[in-house]
Amino acid sequence: MKKLVYIGNNFAKKSNYHSAMETLSNLLVSNGFMVIKSSSKKNKIVRLIAMCITIIKHRKSVDYILIDTFSTINFYYALVTSQLARILKLNYIPILHGGNLPNRLDKSPIFSKLMFHNSYLNITPSKYLEFEFSKRNFKTYYIPNGININDYSFKLRNNIQPKLLWVRAFDTTYNPLLAIKVLSKLKGKYPMATLCMVGPDKDGTLQKAKQLAKKMNIADAITFTGVLKKENWHVLSKNYDVFINTTNVDNMPVSIIEAMALGFPIVSTNVGGLSYLIENNINGILVALDNANVMTDAIVKLLQNPTKVEKSSLNARKKASTFDERLILEKWNEILKDENDR
Repeated sequence: MKKLVYIGNNFAKKSNYHSAMETLSNLLVSNGFMVIKSSSKKNKIVRLIAMCITIIKHRKSVDYILIDTFSTINFYYALVTSQLARILKLNYIPILHGGNLPNRLDKSPIFSKLMFHNSYLNITPSKYLEFEFSKRNFKTYYIPNGININDYSFKLRNNIQPKLLWVRAFDTTYNPLLAIKVLSKLKGKYPMATLCMVGPDKDGTLQKAKQLAKKMNIADAITFTGVLKKENWHVLSKNYDVFINTTNVDNMPVSIIEAMALGFPIVSTNVGGLSYLIENNINGILVALDNANVMTDAIVKLLQNPTKVEKSSLNARKKASTFDERLILEKWNEILKDENDR
């Protein structure tokens, strides 16, 4: 049995927010790997210390260290733990999540080289980051985030209503206020338009969203659910017809893949790696960053074109099936098997 230490923010049990870390850990465990996760400590310093202690504790028995790597403050967790693994002569594998990581590579070239040039391999869940890292000569391998496609009940959308669904954390990076503005404009043409926003509050943006909704006199048309378990928002999603993604920075969001699997026509900002996931006017629509007018116009065009909606819904499900976890597991097995078996 291969033993892995997985370094990241292990908050799934505390928050009900089903992270990529939780999904991958469960997939690996169900297929015979032993996975030690660290850390669930809330305090950032305590969390980093716990991560380092976990690596040291298992240094004699671990086969690989997996390290979730983002572009902001969590970048430094990855830096410190990767260099500890390097000192201990352990194989470590950064898993690249942050849509803004290319900027981090340019902003912190020395730290980036220390981490990514000395890794066993750098795993990216997006073609976008694969391209950005490869052109900077970092050895990178593409393994997308996986889903069990059989867990997603497909609903074919065609004759849709102006019922919008937004699923993400309330964080300025993901620009939830844009969703409020879009609904306000949409209600000018469709007075019965509604919006459901699912996700935890990360930086106080939830309160700002509620205040903006009240200011625009559309609070009664918006449902704020807070964080929901994956299966719960999947059931909720059957009541909505258009999935919107308003983010300013992004990589390869699992929420988009899930929305595709559920059969949603998707309207998303065209940032980061999203153009590698969404083929414009094929399995979704890409629009300009932070522009309520163009996003609203795209939604209106969908509402007026049932044929386009149906094709988008079918193509979205087809795209999502390429992320089935059975295919993902094969790629991880190839990476994590014994070197002499390669």
